[in-house]
Amino acid sequence: MQRHLISAADLTRDDAVLILDTAEEMARVADRPIKKLPTLRGRTVVNLFFEDSTRTRISFEAAEKRLSADVINFSAKGSSVSKGESLKDTAQTLEAMGVDAVVIRHSASGAPYRLATSGWIDAVVINAGDGTHQHPTQALLDAFTMRRRLIGRDAGLGQDLDGRRITVVGDVLHSRVARSNVDLLHTLGAEVTLVAPPTLLPVGVETWPCEVSYDLDATLPKSDAVMMLRVQRERMNAAFFPTEREYSRRYGLDADRMAKMPEHAIVMHPGPMVRGMEITAEVADSERCTVVEQVANGVSIRMAVLYLLLGGNEPAVTHTRTTEEK
Repeated sequence: MQRHLISAADLTRDDAVLILDTAEEMARVADRPIKKLPTLRGRTVVNLFFEDSTRTRISFEAAEKRLSADVINFSAKGSSVSKGESLKDTAQTLEAMGVDAVVIRHSASGAPYRLATSGWIDAVVINAGDGTHQHPTQALLDAFTMRRRLIGRDAGLGQDLDGRRITVVGDVLHSRVARSNVDLLHTLGAEVTLVAPPTLLPVGVETWPCEVSYDLDATLPKSDAVMMLRVQRERMNAAFFPTEREYSRRYGLDADRMAKMPEHAIVMHPGPMVRGMEITAEVADSERCTVVEQVANGVSIRMAVLYLLLGGNEPAVTHTRTTEEK
């Protein structure tokens, strides 16, 4: 493992499988009456969020507290940042406080990389989403969910996603989740197809390690997992498609389209969902939809990442022997 987690593209296959396997151990902790490990006791982790978030911030905070870390939550609103303080000044303030890790979410692509390489702070940096660039822990929790559903909890240990066919549908242009998933799933051996209107595909997408299609109906029958992306209107400064109804008709997932998928195939969404646009309520609430599982798996993945970057060499989970074993 490298010192920081900035991009899914930085992970080797062995790195990614190690994180997924460690997350499987962490998930067992969630089944205990007391969901705590002493691994990061005495370590201080700052959640440095310059951009609004619910799932990611709460997920990281839950992971940090389950590992017994001291947690400081920083929100740009109501802080010195709103008065004009720079990222450098904020970082040097945190350095003076002696923090061990910084989980950063920022609207500017490249901000976590700058923080990790600038020399402003001597702490582990974990990217919780930067602009339209990367969101590596989201890609890891998606891969973890796929491996559990398509291979199995125990059968999946040590395994990658070799040969699995994953379809990512929707607003690829503005999606850091799509970029991260393409990088990580390719590393894990999966075959990825992006499906979107031409206006919602980024320039240079032909160089990405994936296929591109404009026809959702043709792609669904050969998909093991279909990931729907939210149309990110807050990042749009132009009209990328005629109407919401037209977009939904061409690229939305409803019950009829889900019926075209193989029986074992799953439906995924990074959240938050816009029901009725990219996904219907019937599909979102079906057993094949993994949205709630992805949230739970996110805590396990983030525990695994924090443990591997900060925890040391002791086993992730210590098993106390029962009277019979003694």
